[in-house]
Amino acid sequence: MNRDTDVQGDGDNRCSEKRCNRVRPTAVNSFEKKLPMVVVHLMMLVCAILVSTSFTVGAAITAALDPALLTLVRFCFAALLFAPIVYYRYGFCFSWSLLWRCGVISGCLVVFFCCMFLSLRYTSALNTSVIFALVPSISCIYSLVIIGERLGREQMIALGCGLFGVVWVIFRGDLSLLLTMQWNKGDLIFLTGCLFMGLYTPLIKLLHRGESMAVMTFWVLVSGSAWLLMYGGYRLLTTDLLQVPMFAWGGILYLAIFTTIVTFFLTQYSVPYLGATRVMAYSYLYPGLVLVIDLLLGHGLPPLRVLPGVVVVLVAMVVLMSAKDDRG
Repeated sequence: MNRDTDVQGDGDNRCSEKRCNRVRPTAVNSFEKKLPMVVVHLMMLVCAILVSTSFTVGAAITAALDPALLTLVRFCFAALLFAPIVYYRYGFCFSWSLLWRCGVISGCLVVFFCCMFLSLRYTSALNTSVIFALVPSISCIYSLVIIGERLGREQMIALGCGLFGVVWVIFRGDLSLLLTMQWNKGDLIFLTGCLFMGLYTPLIKLLHRGESMAVMTFWVLVSGSAWLLMYGGYRLLTTDLLQVPMFAWGGILYLAIFTTIVTFFLTQYSVPYLGATRVMAYSYLYPGLVLVIDLLLGHGLPPLRVLPGVVVVLVAMVVLMSAKDDRG
């Protein structure tokens, strides 16, 4: 009896996952047509700009709300906004197998975003954007351990460039700070978050079972909201949400729409054209873009001795852009 039930349960999961991978008949999407490569690169440039703004926006609103609550509200907003899109294209897709797999993935994201908002209370948007440039290389190392993917020559060079650039910026180009290992508290917090964020791509590859990435992303947001409710939901009872400034709500909504949903679609449409490696390379633009954004906002430039570290991180992008095509 139990064996029959288990078999039936496995069958239900497989059927559900097939339904989640089936797109409802709709009008031909313009993005499904062949796009000029210049348009694809422009899409990824827009994506990089949007992600870069998240560091500056996060720094502006992190003092207004507890980091766990801020992340919870962001996840809930994004899930609610994403739900109609997923339902329209795929219908209601659910299986327990999908839920636990998305729960594992979302756990890493929850830790990352909580660390991000907390760290921005103690460090700068520039520092976090530079440290984030380590994530692609961290992912490569995790991929070697978890799914047996070996690092290519380009990834090894990019890892070295990224690590050098990050160390340079963290210690502000000051050798004495490096020798005494005087870490900024916020940098350490964000580096911890990046160690969890690095698991995201390898876990996607390990746990993906053929369902649409849009469906998987939706359940990652839902399960992430559940993790955050269990961890910090009690803070809702002690926080007067009506006293949260309007600019903070606007910032959270911006993060939910533009740096979560819009960047997801831009990335998904670009990967088939550029391949995962070149798409990943755009993350090395973040430090330079954060510098430009801060300059436009009147925050000025950091000390000149910090800038070489940003340049070295950009070199890592050039290295990954020269990598062999990985679309196959």
